[in-house]
Amino acid sequence: MSTIQHLAGRWRLVESKGFDEYMKEVGVGLALRKMGAMAKPDCIISSDGKNLTIKTESALKTTQFSCNLGEKFEETTADGRKTETVCNFTDSALVQHQEWDGKESTITRKLENGKLVVECIMNNVTCTRVYEKVE
Repeated sequence: MSTIQHLAGRWRLVESKGFDEYMKEVGVGLALRKMGAMAKPDCIISSDGKNLTIKTESALKTTQFSCNLGEKFEETTADGRKTETVCNFTDSALVQHQEWDGKESTITRKLENGKLVVECIMNNVTCTRVYEKVE
């Protein structure tokens, strides 16, 4: 069984399926979607057990948020949405639930075969992004 510490480290995007469809469902405009599709971000995760920080770095943009597990906070997403977000670690997965303007999206991060698998779901649209550890 993995813990949040197993997710800690720097991860590089190696595979992405359905990202454009997911961004479209979330409400991202065409220009931002094109830029997002080109970005090959690194995801840096750190945690001290209660406090969690997730930083996403790419040549285009760097975003970061920190939170306490189980506590709602306001997140500004890479595409500029302001969401009410809560992160929890359950069933060996880090689940990030976002709500804004009557909409909601769930981002789940978990380890599978030594890779970080990130699943983004909104309505019936699912995006899967796979990252490999780089350090």
